[in-house]
Amino acid sequence: MANRRQFIGAALGSTVATLLPNLGIANNNFSVNPTTVKPKRLKKGDTIGLIAPGYAIQPSILEEAKKTLKSMGFKPYHTDRLIANYGYLSNTDEERAKDVNEMFADPKIDGILCARGGYGCTRIMHMIDYECIKENPKTFIGFSDITALLNGIHQETGLITFHGPVGSTLNDPYSIKQLEKVIMFPTEQLEIQNNKILKPEFTTNPEYERYTITIGIATGKVVGGSLTLINALIGTPHEIDFTDAIVCIEDVEEAPYRIDRMLTQLIEGKTFKKAAGILFGVCAGCNESTNPISFTLKEVIIDRIRPLGIPAAYGMSFGHVENNFTFPIGISAKMDARKMSFQLLEKAVL
Repeated sequence: MANRRQFIGAALGSTVATLLPNLGIANNNFSVNPTTVKPKRLKKGDTIGLIAPGYAIQPSILEEAKKTLKSMGFKPYHTDRLIANYGYLSNTDEERAKDVNEMFADPKIDGILCARGGYGCTRIMHMIDYECIKENPKTFIGFSDITALLNGIHQETGLITFHGPVGSTLNDPYSIKQLEKVIMFPTEQLEIQNNKILKPEFTTNPEYERYTITIGIATGKVVGGSLTLINALIGTPHEIDFTDAIVCIEDVEEAPYRIDRMLTQLIEGKTFKKAAGILFGVCAGCNESTNPISFTLKEVIIDRIRPLGIPAAYGMSFGHVENNFTFPIGISAKMDARKMSFQLLEKAVL
């Protein structure tokens, strides 16, 4: 788990408005469904705010993220809070929450990119000013532990958020192109294309195998992200409602028995069995075990998911992998488990 938290590197930041964290405003009913709010599309010349709502970020990784954003035509910005380390966190809970709130409040910031993931997001969920976000909707991008904020913000405000690369991983042509398709050049009925697996170390790695778990076609609102963080939200005000949703799942460096445990917890929960469809990304490093009689990752996933009878597939190009496509949390989509296809049914930005 520590390795997963250390995986993510740098990304977008914001400006300085003076908005204190609004404590205790999180909604206690996880089934609340506010009206959908779409942020404006990003364009070249826009200012991207970089934040680190979880783990601390190394200066060299932050500089690389800024270079990437500049190469995409954006103007990166971040406050000093981003680099004021507090233990393993990028700053105190209060300061990290302020960075999120002020980035949304600052009219000079057009979009927000998380510079890295890493533990810490769940500690600030109750400090986020959701009313401010409703009034100032912006593109908000990240993955891994950012899963908590992506789903929590959508639940509280209706804002479409984006599960995509963080600053430290936004460095390959596929990930950049897929992100741009969704947040800069959106089209109706956007088919998200999996990346072609060409490197020998991946073509022979079972964690990158693409397979259908249960045949079927499903449509629904997209939710999900890191399996670990999806589970961490259970029992909190931001537990995800999976009813009639397409659930996207990935994780990194969790042994098969841990994947088993987390999927079992979801299945025994309130709404996971009511999902419309399930799409797994690549669970990198999750097929390894010190137990010589361990189940494989594939055996665990098929054993846990197939009995549900829900259309499901494994191996889509998202997660803690080099090629990571972007999908919007809260947008209607369609999946075909047999064809391994995933299509957004509407634009995610205005």
